[in-house]
Amino acid sequence: MNTARRCCLFFILTFLVANCASEAASSFRAGAAAIDITPANFPVIVNGGFLEKQATKANDRLHARALVFDDGKTRVAICVVDTCMMMRELIDNAKALASKTTGIPTGRMLVSATHTHSAPAAMACLGTSLDTNYARWLPGKIAEAIEAAAKKLQPARVGWAVVPAWEFTNCRRWIRRPDKLITDPFGVVSARANMHPGYLNPDAIGPSGPVDPDLSILSVQTRDGRPLALLANFSMHYFGAGPVSADYFGKFADGIGKHVGVREGESFVGIMSQGTSGDSHWMDYSREKRNITSDQYAEGLMKLATEACAKIQHHDSAPLAMAEAKLKLRRRVADESRLAWARKIVDAMGDRIPANQPEVYAREQVLIAAAPERELKLQALRIGELGITAIPNEVYAITGLKLKAQSPLRPTFNIELANGSEGYIPPPEQHALGGYTTWAARTAGLVPEAEPRIVETVLGLLEKVSGEKRRKVVDENGTYAQAVLAAKPIAYWRMNEFVPPTAFDASGNKNHATYGWARGVAFHLLGVGNGMGASSQASLVSTAFSGPNQLNRSPHFAGGSMKAELKKLGADYTTTFWLWNGLDPKARATAGIVFTRGGERLGITGTTGAPGRLFFATSTTASLALGRTELLWKDWHHVALVREGKRVTAYLDGKPELSTESDVPPSGVKLFFGGRVEDGFTLDGKIDEAAVFNRALTAGEIAAQHQASGPPPRSTVPLPPAVALKAK
Repeated sequence: MNTARRCCLFFILTFLVANCASEAASSFRAGAAAIDITPANFPVIVNGGFLEKQATKANDRLHARALVFDDGKTRVAICVVDTCMMMRELIDNAKALASKTTGIPTGRMLVSATHTHSAPAAMACLGTSLDTNYARWLPGKIAEAIEAAAKKLQPARVGWAVVPAWEFTNCRRWIRRPDKLITDPFGVVSARANMHPGYLNPDAIGPSGPVDPDLSILSVQTRDGRPLALLANFSMHYFGAGPVSADYFGKFADGIGKHVGVREGESFVGIMSQGTSGDSHWMDYSREKRNITSDQYAEGLMKLATEACAKIQHHDSAPLAMAEAKLKLRRRVADESRLAWARKIVDAMGDRIPANQPEVYAREQVLIAAAPERELKLQALRIGELGITAIPNEVYAITGLKLKAQSPLRPTFNIELANGSEGYIPPPEQHALGGYTTWAARTAGLVPEAEPRIVETVLGLLEKVSGEKRRKVVDENGTYAQAVLAAKPIAYWRMNEFVPPTAFDASGNKNHATYGWARGVAFHLLGVGNGMGASSQASLVSTAFSGPNQLNRSPHFAGGSMKAELKKLGADYTTTFWLWNGLDPKARATAGIVFTRGGERLGITGTTGAPGRLFFATSTTASLALGRTELLWKDWHHVALVREGKRVTAYLDGKPELSTESDVPPSGVKLFFGGRVEDGFTLDGKIDEAAVFNRALTAGEIAAQHQASGPPPRSTVPLPPAVALKAK
């Protein structure tokens, strides 16, 4: 072939490739619509509380807000509805209606609830009945929203961003003092953790889980750059509004257009979807009450979203893929004794609705027993490199963080209460802590292993739509972690885990430890270097612990502990760790046992001595070796325990704190951090970055290790007033 013909063929191929790429880009389309779903007839039944209530007016309008995307091969729909919860049967009905007119398969439709607690009851739950008239009318309006969005399909471009919004969400579920448990509706004193403890409540120690602070934004524009729609996702339960109301979700959706440059008269749809907020709310109970209105709250989120939108790079094309899976799970059916109790109460109620919590939960036991298995519909959606997952539950923040950390798509966000509502899904370890979100009901009825099975299924769906394997979670080592590793520990547990039972050894020696989580351990809380632990506010700066791209994490021990077995540990040894004591030292005889090896134990004094000081004792000594310094309450401290021959020295924040001698050499290869349950007085607080060395570290080495940490700032948490509590 001569040169001229080669050149001609090259230009033809170049033209064809460019033309195909142009057609592919121009084939991406989007449409958006909002349909008013405010009830026309009052009164209406409103759910969202333990007992039934009614509303006689609308304080603001409710909407079903829909987005439809089409990449030329695949068409998908997302619809977010201003309601508390919707049963799957209602949503399936709406999807079937929309599919008939749009041609979109029902498996490519995602329909979710915002979770406003101020809307008509589209689902019966707890003590509230179904508003049958509204529930019968709603599916057609949802379908109408999807149909309207499909009719408005036009060439479009999309982009996404994530911005942290720490000050807008907090963990509402707090771990309580061991002597201040809550009585459940069945008459059992069982709740070690429960929601809404009240501001600065001395009976509550700290949050039982992390928060997901991400405000995720999906921006949709026309091809010439005019805003067409914006879908936001945030993990905050609801703000609180008088019924009927769309709560802050509606305020954000109605107001965000002006913030992103929508001019009056232009068509635009704003949407706020619910993230993973089963244990999250806007109140920060670690501080004094903050007076803020829902308007101010929504305005703050809109400001953050606007700043994020200004940095978004929009794409003229984005491949679409959606996958769906069905998962059958058992419910926690009550035993015969509790069912007999429940049936007796329900029989006495007759046809009336419940009037108190015991009646609510008695009826729930009967209803669960009649339907002991549920089928969940789970989804994953890909829009370009963005991942979206849909879960029909009220999902804890830690579950959302697990999915985001492992998703092959970056970023990913999670929409809860999507395609149905099967109640709270606490991780198994949270079931051990008890509390409202674990009490068996249709709103929290699934078996404890439901959460890990849902996570595994959703990660599989993300792999399917992305064509990539899930990401492996790898710890970053900051300067402190590097200093510990440089000293050659035989075991080093970073303690950043999402799930029990294993605490992984970062030393490379495979001396993994085990969490006794069934007795009470909460995971993935903010660790040393990222906040004091009393608040969910993180330090959004690089730390010496996990480097610039991760927040350092730690477990919170609430009756449980961490056990390690180091078979090669000698008589001379050192353990170092960071300690955060959450229990008032004056609350009991011993505030907490922090570390044990055989008969040796290191702990925090209570009322048996000067409260709040380190002490060392052995099983053969009658007296305690006491430290000089009162530990700051709810603050992080670096602790080192060194055994060299008979000499035992404890260091606090890099300096010698106590020293004593023991004629009994240390015995045993089993170590416990957080104390042994058998010994009583287990730690109520956190331990982080625990390491063990098969030698006695020098004072200089320990000081250098502490210095490598920063150190973190000191706490401003006030000590609680003295309380009267007898040792147990």
